[in-house]
Amino acid sequence: MRTPASVAGHPIHPMLVTVPIGLWLFSFVCDLILLKSENPDLWETLAFYAMAGGIIGALAAAIPGTIDMLSLSGQPRKTAQIHMGINLAVVALYAVNLWLRLHGSDDEVEKGPIIMSAVTVIMLAISGWLGGHLVYRHGVAVNTTNDD
Repeated sequence: MRTPASVAGHPIHPMLVTVPIGLWLFSFVCDLILLKSENPDLWETLAFYAMAGGIIGALAAAIPGTIDMLSLSGQPRKTAQIHMGINLAVVALYAVNLWLRLHGSDDEVEKGPIIMSAVTVIMLAISGWLGGHLVYRHGVAVNTTNDD
């Protein structure tokens, strides 16, 4: 089932989601490294900017994702709404995480934002599974015709 947000028959949303997913995973890896690093400031800065870039990328991916979701009906639409809800919660949590990092103590590495990153990575995995479910179970954004 083709979706309206596509370029040359290729869906845009799956192309764009790789940016925030990659940046957020990299941010979490930076958080883990900074816990043991002798130079935590570097890793904290990298985590911060990767997180911010992930938020921007997620908002960009949300536009074609929303367009695609609005074209669905029935169970695929319900699944897409849950997928979108989890993703919006992830973006909100990362925004709070950034705020905490900006206004946190400079004296030591705070564990709260790092724990929040771990939780959001788990939420991302659940949302990704739902996105895969939309594609592989419901055929969303799958072109079954050979009109390339």
